[in-house]
Amino acid sequence: MPKREVIVPEGMENIYDRYHYAPGILVGDTLYCSGQVGRDADLNVVEGAEAQFVQAFENVGKVLAAANATFDDVVEMETWFADSMADLTTFMTVKDRFFTTRYPTWTGFAVKGFSMPGILVEIKCKAVLGLSE
Repeated sequence: MPKREVIVPEGMENIYDRYHYAPGILVGDTLYCSGQVGRDADLNVVEGAEAQFVQAFENVGKVLAAANATFDDVVEMETWFADSMADLTTFMTVKDRFFTTRYPTWTGFAVKGFSMPGILVEIKCKAVLGLSE
């Protein structure tokens, strides 16, 4: 039976300690990443759409790396955009910096807002380890 391993990358301990959720859970070779947003290690929201999208993907990357995975291992991505998808073109440009050749499935939603003011996007991924080898 596969084991359940909590993944808390360096710099994300405050999320686990303060909000009581894991940035990632590894079960067998499948990594479930919690939704990541554009905020820094001090939980400050990054200003500007492009910078916030980059930060959100970097946060996803930290969770992946902590589980010895890469963006090439991601098989599914879900995104939620605040209010509208007005910044979708910018988002796609940023996304393509992280997913360069092995693209995941992707479902995007527009939502009314997030629990933290100023958040523009949340990115949730599922990865299967070993696919990038």
